[in-house]
Amino acid sequence: MKSELIVHEKPKSNVSEAFKTIRTNLQFSSIDEEVKSFLVTSSIPSEGKSFVSANLGVAFAQAGNKVLIVDCDLRRGRQHTIFGLNNHLGLSNLLIDNSDRKDNKYFQKTNVKNLFVLTRGLVPPNPSEILASEKNRNLVKILEKTFDVVIYDGPPVNGLADSIIMADIVQKVIIVSSYKATKMEQLLNTKKGLEKFSNKLAGVIVNKMPTRRDHYYSYYE
Repeated sequence: MKSELIVHEKPKSNVSEAFKTIRTNLQFSSIDEEVKSFLVTSSIPSEGKSFVSANLGVAFAQAGNKVLIVDCDLRRGRQHTIFGLNNHLGLSNLLIDNSDRKDNKYFQKTNVKNLFVLTRGLVPPNPSEILASEKNRNLVKILEKTFDVVIYDGPPVNGLADSIIMADIVQKVIIVSSYKATKMEQLLNTKKGLEKFSNKLAGVIVNKMPTRRDHYYSYYE
């Protein structure tokens, strides 16, 4: 299987350089406070939010940050597949169990230095309720104190409440849009759904934009 971790596998590629630029932009996205938690979402499935979350996490880790990627797409999350990790114990298990929120068994090391992943875990019957729980709100605060950067790979906004819930408790929100696949109406509906969090919107990443040699991932605020 072809690796999706391009920033790790091909650090000098156009794609890697694009992610490093995005990392720098995000680091300066707030003047008044240190930004540590980001939600990455999209309008519809298959726009590349998980790919973006993973490579953005690698980019931050390469800069010396202690990074955690949290797969909060409790229905279809695939960070465990991208990183080749076990998914027996993940976010859903951590929030359902009465374990210590800092229990290291949930946070898996990756082949990338400084980068850890909290997979989605078992698919629960009530993902929205779990994400809206006080346990999850407390977990977000704990993780911000434990890691330098926490990236939440959330589900698409359209049709689900999950990413709206997460947008309320993280510091910044990033929208991923797929070149020639995401319709403008869908993107506008996503921005409307996140309207009450407009002050948290860090930008939109346009995924799968073709160039001569590679796919380029552009960013704008």
